[in-house]
Amino acid sequence: MSATPTLPIDVTGIRKLLPHRFPFLLVDRVLEFEANHRVLCHKCVSANENYFQGHFPEQPVMPGVLVIEALAQAGGILSHLSRGDLVPGGISYLVKVDGAKFSRMVVPGDRLELEVTIKREIRNMTLYLGIARVDGEQVACAEILCAEVKG
Repeated sequence: MSATPTLPIDVTGIRKLLPHRFPFLLVDRVLEFEANHRVLCHKCVSANENYFQGHFPEQPVMPGVLVIEALAQAGGILSHLSRGDLVPGGISYLVKVDGAKFSRMVVPGDRLELEVTIKREIRNMTLYLGIARVDGEQVACAEILCAEVKG
């Protein structure tokens, strides 16, 4: 297990943990971390996000699939911080999403809070429960299964 990280972790530190880059790096900051259990991250949703150009430009809404992707990325951060390099030279891939529910639209100006907990680990896979909130109100949730695959 790796040492407890210094929090918060900004986007520069997140880039060291995840292979994602613009426009698909969807986590801006890691606020809380409990090894092998939970992480709390956030993403500031800006009107300048490229997906708003085509996703209802007159009434911009963050696509639900990107909210789920942000939760999956937070899960990858949780696993990486908990265990260090999961698979040397490997990468985490989204395998399955179950029970996704969307309760409210995410719009420019929102701060998306991403809380992810580990439900179960099976070999090279991790099942997460992800809950996305804005101002403390749940906007989406899903169970997310990710696999670590050697590159």
